[in-house]
Amino acid sequence: MAKRQQDFIRAMVAEDMKTGKYGGRVVTRFPPEPNGYLHIGHAKAICLDFGIAQENAGVCHLRFDDTNPESEDVKFVESIKEDVRWLGFDWGEKLFFASDYFERLYDFAIALVEADKAYVDSQSLQDIRRGRGTVTEAGTESPHRNRSVAENLDLFRRMRAGEFKDGEHVLRAKIDMAAKNMLMRDPVLYRIRHARHYRAGDAWCIYPLYDFTHCLSDVIEQITHSLCTLEFKDNRALYDWVLNAAAIEPPRPEQTEFARLNLDYTVLSKRKLVQVVEQGLVDGWDDPRMPTIAGLRRRGVTPEAIRTFCDMIGVARVDSRVDMEKLEYAIRDDLNKRVPRVMCVLRPLKVVILNYPEDQVEELDAPHYPRDVPQEGSRKVPFTRELYIERDDFMEDPPEKFFRLAPGREVRLRHAYLVKCVDVIKDDSGEITEIHCTYDPETKSGTAPDGRKVKGTVHWVSAAHSLPAEVRLYDRLFLKADPDDVAEGEDFTSNLNPDSKVVLTESRIEPSVADAPPGSRYQFERQGYFVSDVVDSSRDNLMFNRTVGLRDTWAKITVADSAEKGERRERGGRTAREGVTKPRQRTVADDRGASPKVAALTARFAGEFGLSDEQAKALAGDPTLATLFEEAVAVHDHPKTIASWIVGEVSRRLKEGEGKGLPFTGAQVAALVTLIDDGTISRTTAKDVFAEMSERGDHPVQIVERRGLRQLSDPKTIEPLVNKLVAENPDKAAQYRAGRTGLLGFFVGQVMKESGGRANPELVKEMVEARLS
Repeated sequence: MAKRQQDFIRAMVAEDMKTGKYGGRVVTRFPPEPNGYLHIGHAKAICLDFGIAQENAGVCHLRFDDTNPESEDVKFVESIKEDVRWLGFDWGEKLFFASDYFERLYDFAIALVEADKAYVDSQSLQDIRRGRGTVTEAGTESPHRNRSVAENLDLFRRMRAGEFKDGEHVLRAKIDMAAKNMLMRDPVLYRIRHARHYRAGDAWCIYPLYDFTHCLSDVIEQITHSLCTLEFKDNRALYDWVLNAAAIEPPRPEQTEFARLNLDYTVLSKRKLVQVVEQGLVDGWDDPRMPTIAGLRRRGVTPEAIRTFCDMIGVARVDSRVDMEKLEYAIRDDLNKRVPRVMCVLRPLKVVILNYPEDQVEELDAPHYPRDVPQEGSRKVPFTRELYIERDDFMEDPPEKFFRLAPGREVRLRHAYLVKCVDVIKDDSGEITEIHCTYDPETKSGTAPDGRKVKGTVHWVSAAHSLPAEVRLYDRLFLKADPDDVAEGEDFTSNLNPDSKVVLTESRIEPSVADAPPGSRYQFERQGYFVSDVVDSSRDNLMFNRTVGLRDTWAKITVADSAEKGERRERGGRTAREGVTKPRQRTVADDRGASPKVAALTARFAGEFGLSDEQAKALAGDPTLATLFEEAVAVHDHPKTIASWIVGEVSRRLKEGEGKGLPFTGAQVAALVTLIDDGTISRTTAKDVFAEMSERGDHPVQIVERRGLRQLSDPKTIEPLVNKLVAENPDKAAQYRAGRTGLLGFFVGQVMKESGGRANPELVKEMVEARLS
C-alpha cells in the first residue's frame, strides 16, 4: 500500500511526539452523541481519530457524549458501537460515557461559581438569546449577572435538588458580553431538564451543555489531541476558557479542527436525514440510498471501501464538496478485486435457439473472476434451448453502432456460442415476446473457426434453470450535486431523485447463487455490483440491491450527431472493463497548452484554500480574477464563498463588460461576502448590491445603508408577519401539523415575500417552525 501523505494533523502529532509534549503519548477520542445513526461523515472522523492513534501506538477512546436526556437512547449506543466495529476499529477497554462524569462536572461548575466565573441567570432562553446582540452589536448584560457568589451557589444547588421547573434558571459562564466571538458572550453551561436519562435515570435534573462537558471530559480521560470538524472552530475559544477557568495546567488537551465531509448528491445534516426518514421519502435509516453506515452496509459497500475513500479525500483545513464519483470509484475498485461474477438478466426477453436439441442441458464452465483479478474459482452454467437475454440487448431496427442482437445479426453469448437472430415473434399489440435464433455449435470457445468477427457479446440465463429474483436498482438520492440548490420557497426535498429506487420484479439469475447467504456480493456481468439483501432476501425469495454500476452513468456526456446517428459518447474517461478506471483528477496539468505558472497557481488555490479543481482553474486562468481573489481572501477568511462569487458573478460581469474592467476591488468583494456571512443581508439582496457595485463602484456597506437593505433579524418585527401568514392559511397549517412538513417552505417563502425579501430566512424558518409546532 502506498504511504499515506502526511496531512496537517498528522504533521502536528508527529511534532508533538518529536518534542515529547505529552510524554510520547497519543490519546484521541471519537465522541458521538447517541441520538441518531452514524453516516459517512462520521466515518471520516472515525478513520482519523482511530487512525492517528494506531499510527502512533496510542489509543482511541469511544466516548458517548450523552448529556441530553430527551433524545438519547441505548439503541443508538449499540448501533454506533456496531458501526465502529464494522468499520474495522476497536476501542478495547476504552469505552466511556460523559454521563459517568456528571458528579465531577457538577463539582467543576461549583468551583466556577465559587470563583465568580459563573452565575445563575433567571431570564428566559428567548431573552438570553436576544441579549447576546449581533455580529455587529455587543450583547447586553443579564440583570442577574452580578448576583453574589453565595446567591449563585444557593440557586445552583437548588437547581440540582429539583426545586425549579424546566427553563426557570440556567448556569452561565461570566466571560464578556462584548466579545467578537458571540459564543463567548456568557454561554449557558447548565440547564434544567426534568427528563429521565437512559443511563442515569432520574438522578439528575440539571444537565451540562456540550461546550462545558466536552473539554472537561477530555481532561478526565487524559486526551492529548481533541479532533473535531470545522463547525466547532469558534468553540475552541470556549474550550480553552473552560480549561483555564478550571485551572487545568499544561500539558492538557488541545482542540484541532479539520474540514467535515460534504458529499455531492446527498445530505449529511442530521436534521435533514431525520426529515427524509420521517416523511417516508426513504425506507428507514438503513435504506441503501441513505449515507448512513447502516444504509451503506445494506447496499453492499465494504468497510475497506469506506476506509479507502477516507484516505483518498484526505484531511484539509477548509470545507469543500467531495464528488460522489470518488466514493463510487473506491467501492468499484474494492469490489472488483473480491466479488465473483455471475449472470443476471434484469429485464428478460426470451430467446429460442431453433437448432439446439429441445431436451439437452449443457453445463458450461464459467470463471468467477477475469484474468486480471488474482482470484480463482468457477461455476457451472446450464445452457438450454430457451434462454433469457436483456430486453435492451435486442433492437428490431438498430442504429448504425448498435453491436448487439438484431434481425440477421450474430452475437456472442457470454461463456457460450455465437447465435444469429432469424425471426422476431410479437403479440397482438406488437410487443416483442420472443426472439428466434440459430447457434453455431463450432463456436463454443466464443470464436468462429472460419475467422468471422462478431463485435457484440451479451449475457444470458437458462429459462428453465434460472431463478426468479427481485432486483432493486438504487441510484443517487438527489438530482443535484448540492441538494440545497433550490428556488426560493422550496426546500432540499424538491431535488430528490424520483428514480433513486427502481424495483424490477421479473429478473432472472443463474442458479449458482441459490445457496449463498444473504449479504453475498456479486458482479452481475455487464450490469454492476450487487448484494443479496440482508433483511429481505432468502433462498425462496431472492432480492438483490445494486451497490454501484460498472461505470459512472452520471458523468458528463455530449450528444454527437444525435439527429443523424442517435449516438452518445461519454466524456468522463470511463471504460467498460470492469468499471475500475480511476476517476480523473482534473487539474490544469491535464489541459494541453496550460502554462506551468497557471498550473502551479491552480494547485495552490486548490490545496491552500480547499477550492474545487474547477474553481481553482477558473481563477488561476484569468489574471484579473486571480488578483481579485487574493485581495479578497487577505481581508475575509472565507475562500470558498469568495471563490464562488468571483467565478460566478464577477466572471459574468467581466464578460458582459466587454473588456471595460471592474470598478471595484477584491476588498469590496470581501466586504460583500462579510455582509452575507454576518447576516446583515441575504444572498438574494447581495446580488442587487453587487449589481450596483458593478455599475458605480460604490462600497457594499454604503449601498446597504443608503438603500436600507439591512436584513430584518429582530423577532419582534418578523413575528407579526409569521402570525399573519399562519392565520391566513389555516388549511396548510393543519396539513403541516399533520405531517406535511414540506409546507414549511411555503410559509417561509410567503413571509419572505411579505417582508420584501429583507427578513432573515433562517430566523423566519425558526419562527415558523415554532409557530406551527
